[in-house]
Amino acid sequence: MMMILIAGPYRSGTGNDPRRIQKNMDRLEAMALPIFNKGHVPIIGEWVANPLIRLAGSNEIGDAIFKQIQYPTAHRILTKCDAVFRISGESEGADKDVEIAKRLGLAVYYALDEIPDADG
Repeated sequence: MMMILIAGPYRSGTGNDPRRIQKNMDRLEAMALPIFNKGHVPIIGEWVANPLIRLAGSNEIGDAIFKQIQYPTAHRILTKCDAVFRISGESEGADKDVEIAKRLGLAVYYALDEIPDADG
């Protein structure tokens, strides 16, 4: 069983439009159940970061508080993960997640069928 960070566009290409950000979040979250069904624990950085950002008093996406918490959260999560699943789409943040994952020696997957079932 692996803990797998799902990485992909969140704010990228949205102009900070909440509807477009939600579409990106929906794409990230759509990968969680298939990973879970393979016997793994999926995680998305925003699941942890967004409540922290709100609690810290962020007033808008991309403000100073957002920047202090958003990417560092995913980077900390990566130190506890076994792999990253990089979904398609341009994203500097997701590319950085992949770079960190490789430096940590984690597996990086680009398609669901690359992820092995937990039971072998």
